[in-house]
Amino acid sequence: MKFNLKKELPIVLIVLLPFVYLAYIWSALPEQVPVHWNGNGEIDRWGDKTELVFIPFLLPFLIYVILLAVPLIDPKGKINQMGNKFYHLKFILVLFMSILAIFILYSSQKQSITNMSLLFVLIGFLILALGNYFKTLKPNYFIGIRTPWTLENEMVWKSTHLLAGKLWFIGGFFIIALGLLVTGKLLIMGCLIIIGILVMIPLVHSYLKFKTLEK
Repeated sequence: MKFNLKKELPIVLIVLLPFVYLAYIWSALPEQVPVHWNGNGEIDRWGDKTELVFIPFLLPFLIYVILLAVPLIDPKGKINQMGNKFYHLKFILVLFMSILAIFILYSSQKQSITNMSLLFVLIGFLILALGNYFKTLKPNYFIGIRTPWTLENEMVWKSTHLLAGKLWFIGGFFIIALGLLVTGKLLIMGCLIIIGILVMIPLVHSYLKFKTLEK
């Protein structure tokens, strides 16, 4: 898959947004800024403001570079067969990472996480969006529910991703609702439980489906 600058330009601009935002707030940042928060949203590590430069690189930029490389190293070429579906997934993932990077930079500037619930709402939207695309994923080694059983059998892959797509779509709504209605440790615990369910059910299903087809 050749790099198409015209097509990729919107995503490139999204990758650049956190860099532009950091440059905009740079002069207003104190020399020491919060660079890590605990589960309660409390600052537990401070650092030099130059550390913030790594955030745009480690979030949207790195994810974009990895997603550019994936079709080139996919041994079965299944990613390329997804066409625009893969482009849409790439757009969603990079957009989420850019928003997350800006959220972290803004929180560092304000020296507090002003709205922890917003982060979980964003996670909910990401899970919802990914679930919407699961049913279109072709068997591959990079994206999706990659268990030994889904990679071994294409029917298991399809069945697992149809189920996972529905679960993740619904689960995303539940996480968004929690982010809007609940706060604190209850919000974190609720989201962890939902994410655990979204991971475990497709994993178990892939194993059971594989064993059923073996008979």
